[in-house]
Amino acid sequence: MHTHRHILPEWAPQSAVMLTWPHDKTDWQDKLEAVESVYLAMVKEICKHEQLLIVCRDTQQQQHIEHIIKQAELINRCVFALVDSNDSWARDHGPISIIEHGKPRLLDFTFNGWGKKYAAEKDNAISRQLADMQIFDCPLDSLDFILEGGSIEADGNGSLMTTELCLLSATRNPDLSKVDITERLKQLLGVEQVLWLSQGHLCGDDTDSHIDTLARFCNEDSIAYCSCNESDRDHYVALKAMEDELKQFRNRQGQAYKLQPLPLPSPIYNEQGQRLPASYVNFLIINHAVLVPVYDDPMDEVALLNLQQIFYDRDVIAINCLPIIQQYGSLHCLTMQIPAQVLHHA
Repeated sequence: MHTHRHILPEWAPQSAVMLTWPHDKTDWQDKLEAVESVYLAMVKEICKHEQLLIVCRDTQQQQHIEHIIKQAELINRCVFALVDSNDSWARDHGPISIIEHGKPRLLDFTFNGWGKKYAAEKDNAISRQLADMQIFDCPLDSLDFILEGGSIEADGNGSLMTTELCLLSATRNPDLSKVDITERLKQLLGVEQVLWLSQGHLCGDDTDSHIDTLARFCNEDSIAYCSCNESDRDHYVALKAMEDELKQFRNRQGQAYKLQPLPLPSPIYNEQGQRLPASYVNFLIINHAVLVPVYDDPMDEVALLNLQQIFYDRDVIAINCLPIIQQYGSLHCLTMQIPAQVLHHA
């Protein structure tokens, strides 16, 4: 147990947010314009509060992005890094931040395309390349352990929350048992307990139930989670069972967490008729604000109001993520926060 290290929760002060910008060699190629409009909305909001680290393929793409952003004062808050990518899910290939002996350190876990579902060699190399380019003002350790940022949630108080469906999947770390993985997480991330959800999934999710679409810590003692009513037959049983598990969870001091249910939007389907995993739980906490994915749905307002109650001291900002959900992810999945004192230019 590393008492001298601990994983930073998302609400810890940030120097930047990392985005891996989509390009025409990614799955976004047919919908690039719609997707880039979402990215522009994120840029405008994030740059009000901190810097942006934008990973892009080459100088040509950087110029294209600068043309989209246009406003000089926004571009001045962007740090561009030229690194090629397979895809745009920075949450899962970006570095995970810990504090060790009072100083920040980054962990570069192995990313294998959510259990070898998609090509990921370029994405898996991004964090190491950024470190080699001296983008970060702190050490980065590359680890031979498969883990995506979207699969873990830290409460900043010694507890980590995750799902069995993802971390125990045979395509991640097949040689390790649940006990082994628990110990590894405690050691690497400096947590004292791992809270395992065995229930909960969203239709269309291809991550094997990432926690960041299901349940999220909002502060040390609150969890926002996906809740649905009985009319949603696709999800009701699994999400009800998940809610029961969340009620049983206790923090390190033995206290129950305050639970804030968030509705699901009405079912959204792609052109092939497949239901997409739209979730309001996939929000991003930044300095003084929370960016919340919305889907042109009547439930958008309910979700925003519910989150404003928890994040009473932050601006709660809606970002329309309908184009993003077409690729089975949402706002949090596209972003990775970089803590204070880490981005070299900040």
